[in-house]
Amino acid sequence: MDFYSLRTRKRKNGTIAVYPDYRVGRSNDLMVRGKSFYAVWDEEKGLWSRDEYDVARFVDADILKTVEELRKETDDDTPIVGELLSDFSSGHWMKFQSFLKNVGDCSIDLDSSLVFANTPTSRATYASRRLPYALEVGDISAYDELMATLYDPDERTKIEWCIGSIVEGASRDIQKFIVLYGSAGAGKSTVLNIVQQLFAGYCTTFDAKALGSSQNAFATEVFRTNPLVAIQHDGDLSRIEDNTKLNSIISHEEMIMNEKYKASYSARANAFLWMATNRPVKITDAKSGIIRRLIDVTPSGRRLPAEDYLAIQKRVPEELGAIAHHCREVFRSMGAHYYDPYRPTEMILKTDVFYNFVEDVQFDIQDGVSLQRAYDLYKKYCDEALVEYRMPKYRFREELKNYFREFHERYRDGDERIRNYYTGFRDDKFNGREKTPELAKEKYWLSLDEEKGALDDILADRPAQYAGEDGNPTTKWDDVGTTLKELDPHRLHFVRPPLDHVVIDLDIRGENGEKDRALNLEAASRFPPTYAEFSKSGAGVHLHYVYSGDISELSPEYSEGIEIKTFRGRASLRRMLNGCNSMPVATLSSGALPRKEKKQVLDQAQVKSERALRELIIRNLRKEIHPATKPSMDFIEKILNDAYNSDLSYDVSDMRGKIMWFAMQSTNQKEECLKILTRLKMRSKDVEKGEYASKPIENTSTDDIVFFDIEVYPNLLLVCWMVDRDGAEVVPMVNPPKEEIERLLQKKLVGFNNRKYDNHVIYARYLGESVSSCYRLSQRLVHNDRNATFIEAYNLSYTDVYDFSTKKQSLKAWEIELGLPHKEMDHPWDEPVPDDILPHVIEYCANDVRATREVFHHLEADWEARQVLAKVAGLTVNHTTNQCTQQIIFGNDRRPVFHHRDLSKDFPGYEFSYGKSSYRGEDPGEGGYVHAKPGIYRNVALLDIASMHPHSLIALNAFGDTYTARFKAIVDARIAIKHGDMVAAGKVLDGALKPFLEGDLKALAYSLKIAINSVYGLTSARFPTRCNGMDPANNPDNIVAKRGALFMIDLKHAVEERGGIVVHIKTDSIKIADATPEIIEFVNDYGRKWGYTFEHETTYDRICLVNRAVYLAHDKTGWHATGAQFQQPYVYNHLCEGRPDRLEDFVEKKQVLKGTFYIDHGTEEAPDRRFVGRVGEFIPVNEEGGGGALVVKRDEKFVSASGAKGYLWEERAVVERYANESERDPMSFVDRRYAEKLLDDAYAAISKYGDAEEFINGERKETTCADTDSGTSSGTPS
Repeated sequence: MDFYSLRTRKRKNGTIAVYPDYRVGRSNDLMVRGKSFYAVWDEEKGLWSRDEYDVARFVDADILKTVEELRKETDDDTPIVGELLSDFSSGHWMKFQSFLKNVGDCSIDLDSSLVFANTPTSRATYASRRLPYALEVGDISAYDELMATLYDPDERTKIEWCIGSIVEGASRDIQKFIVLYGSAGAGKSTVLNIVQQLFAGYCTTFDAKALGSSQNAFATEVFRTNPLVAIQHDGDLSRIEDNTKLNSIISHEEMIMNEKYKASYSARANAFLWMATNRPVKITDAKSGIIRRLIDVTPSGRRLPAEDYLAIQKRVPEELGAIAHHCREVFRSMGAHYYDPYRPTEMILKTDVFYNFVEDVQFDIQDGVSLQRAYDLYKKYCDEALVEYRMPKYRFREELKNYFREFHERYRDGDERIRNYYTGFRDDKFNGREKTPELAKEKYWLSLDEEKGALDDILADRPAQYAGEDGNPTTKWDDVGTTLKELDPHRLHFVRPPLDHVVIDLDIRGENGEKDRALNLEAASRFPPTYAEFSKSGAGVHLHYVYSGDISELSPEYSEGIEIKTFRGRASLRRMLNGCNSMPVATLSSGALPRKEKKQVLDQAQVKSERALRELIIRNLRKEIHPATKPSMDFIEKILNDAYNSDLSYDVSDMRGKIMWFAMQSTNQKEECLKILTRLKMRSKDVEKGEYASKPIENTSTDDIVFFDIEVYPNLLLVCWMVDRDGAEVVPMVNPPKEEIERLLQKKLVGFNNRKYDNHVIYARYLGESVSSCYRLSQRLVHNDRNATFIEAYNLSYTDVYDFSTKKQSLKAWEIELGLPHKEMDHPWDEPVPDDILPHVIEYCANDVRATREVFHHLEADWEARQVLAKVAGLTVNHTTNQCTQQIIFGNDRRPVFHHRDLSKDFPGYEFSYGKSSYRGEDPGEGGYVHAKPGIYRNVALLDIASMHPHSLIALNAFGDTYTARFKAIVDARIAIKHGDMVAAGKVLDGALKPFLEGDLKALAYSLKIAINSVYGLTSARFPTRCNGMDPANNPDNIVAKRGALFMIDLKHAVEERGGIVVHIKTDSIKIADATPEIIEFVNDYGRKWGYTFEHETTYDRICLVNRAVYLAHDKTGWHATGAQFQQPYVYNHLCEGRPDRLEDFVEKKQVLKGTFYIDHGTEEAPDRRFVGRVGEFIPVNEEGGGGALVVKRDEKFVSASGAKGYLWEERAVVERYANESERDPMSFVDRRYAEKLLDDAYAAISKYGDAEEFINGERKETTCADTDSGTSSGTPS
């Protein structure tokens, strides 16, 4: 072959070796792609081989052949051997791999055309496979019968045209994809199975969701083999947000292909995409590339008898060649461009709200319309059609342009001048609808004018009975002998459907309080198509489904006016047929419908009657007792009044927020419901007087907080806990049985990071798991296995200290920071605990419990803020800050829309590509802009934007009008509270804060601050949150932070253009040297134009900026150090304070995320290591201090700790103990060289820009500043 030649060499032992030498250059026999093997020519088979080991087979055969030839030609007995590729020890396989990595890509796409059993091949065919059948005319009777039953002629033609394009070899130039859309069992998979058989070997499967996600870099890997067909049997394009990759594949464009463990490369995707789905494809707007590329196919709904279907399925594989030939002829007769003008109007109607709107008002706007009038019509349409999310006006303005030929920013109509006017209505966008009047007739896929439907056949043998005069069943179901097929369905009757049958009951009422048929049909159109009937009144709609999940988990309410009916026990369906459609009953998958609200926290077992009271309130909030909001509120008021007038002690005040949200959902009686809320008696009389005390349980009150921690080993589950009382003992529980765990769960448990770890382990034990099973679960949790968690376990605890703390650090780090006893375990976690070690494990765990209690009380402000936030949100203190915040903003809306804005419209020239941003020649950063001109400066004003990210979010209207307003209300409330304006604070959030304005205002303000700050993080999260619309792809360039960053770049240029010296920008602050009042006022004015408020924090009389994150500055209040270099205690003292040295100045707090610290008192040959742990306080000591080398054990290796080499180290506690025992000053053991080196480095950093002594002492001397991050600054006085 042409990519290598065979050479010989003589070894030292006289043996002659034959070996391959690879040639650099283009090859006709070998293909390389992405610096990896792609294919080799197999002359024997007449095909290219994708098997890399075939290279070894071919080359080895050539070597062995040459060896035999040389042996015949050689007269002497010199040994001749071959160095084979397949012998790894020869080293030639590794050389071949190296050759591939260095030779450069040289390949042509294989299998771009089908090769049938009767197709001749050569190298130039570029084929690596054949189909097992020949392309020829033949019998297709089985296929014909199958397709004629499952699909109507027009729909069948679409399928055969698509198949024919692939057979013809034209599909790689056709920019279409096909979606089979219909209910389960309608024949979609039958067609896809035939397609897979037709193109076996040329077919792959794909995941449309992955292609629509920016997080899946390897989504295109399935196309690496250049398939001609890609299939997804159960896809979902109803929620896809980013169809860029999908459009590129359908358009067969060159795109970057990423394969795991290989370099990326450019290739063209030739696959024709086939998908089956039960949900309509999402059409986002009139410009959506999906519109012109989609061919939708709907099954007829007809089915073959099971026996016939199976018999036909067995015959189809025998007809494959004839089927392929038939479809090719269909394609040839129609032509490649037959479906070019095709528009999937049914899909557009189901998913494109804007298209429906324009279609609805076209006769009002076709002669021309202004933007304001069109938007007013749109708002009215949204109200009438129950559209949940309105398009903002700026987006509406652009979208409407797609339906008119001209747009005029200024337009004259006679004597009238009009702004933003549209002319030249494009009625061609709706002409396709006129050709298919059946679609116009079924605007909502619902045409309920049939007299007999599928339900009567499905439920024919189910028990049924007529209703009595009172409208109720007349006979007990045990005594009913009639079935539905014996009744007249047009008379009022009751029938008992199977358990998996559910009915969506739409009873939405209009403004007059009566059921509104149009509103119900409109709402029904948003559900997956299925069999539907009008209700008895003719105004409601019943949608029938088979539900594949657990019906016992379903919520009885879908939304206001829409109920979910299930038929457990003796439940029956009340029915009178007066109009239905002709569709089959569709199947809904598990998770498609809302589930019952699960108990969020294990209620403390105070009094059984209070638990019953809470459960009764929750049932009303779910509308399990009354179907409407107002009667439910009346009932809640009644049961609370009854409880208040009884002897029951109760406190359900934590549920006020939840009840408030429920009351606000009322459509017509919101004000009355809120009035009821103000009258509710949330506490009993004795609780109001502070007299309530529950009975003790095992020496603890149910009101007592109990701190706990666990340790898990292969043979040990240790649970330690203590009551929140001074002097309380820690109680250890060694391998506790599930009964003890159950009693523990009745307490108000508080742990540290317990929601993600401890809760799940003890819950597993509570369920009866063994100790060894708990250990295995522990290991899975430690390694972040998401499948290891229990949903119920998150809420076993009362709260989690780590979760509500605004400062995120480990418990060991808190122990060091607060000076608490610090213990570490050196016993490996994966080894059983022997009896002699058990006391040490118990003490270690008990120490963590005591530390958790201390940290809890240290974080009092954070804890009070969590309690306030939970009450405002109507949730529990065990809910996370993120959950509380999102509940306050979005209420019960589980999928709010995140409104992404193209920032290049506000900042021309801004670009975002492949995860990187650029603007005005600079990198704005993905989390905040940073700019620095290192140097020494004087008279430096520090200006800081108040709440930059929140105000960016508000300016962007990122949550839409309603929810952005709610977020703004939180921001305004915090400002009002800070300024003492309680009246204004009491008005925001519909008065939700009023109950808290008489309490601790500091805690309230702090809780709102925490909520505000958490929102930004949720918008930029790389996981689904309600703040990013449940998909990180909605906010790819983090527009909230990016807007502020782009603003700061513009501000920097604007200040510099006015002669100002911008020294430093860090996200939301700017430092300006020699700042004049005029410059400061300019910055303030500039910020206000963009919705930002600058606060003049201080003016430094001098500052030394070392880099982007480190500086030392002085103002009238003293010195300010930012960055570890100047914050080190010894350095800061000698630079800024000048007090006598203290032991604390020499303490180095160190922590490792991976590995553990040891102090080695031995030598390299004979180490003597003492375990410390992952966190510690260390002091550099002299030889008298008895220290050792500070090392880290990582991956079974010991390496010197960062910055510790060359010094002896000891733990602070050990040094203090030595000093106490020897009655010496601990400072006498300190090696000052380490701290003095840090001080010298600090002086050197300052001296780089001027005289350090003069800077520290405040004297002035002329120097120049250093180069900036973005260029060289001009000289400026220091």
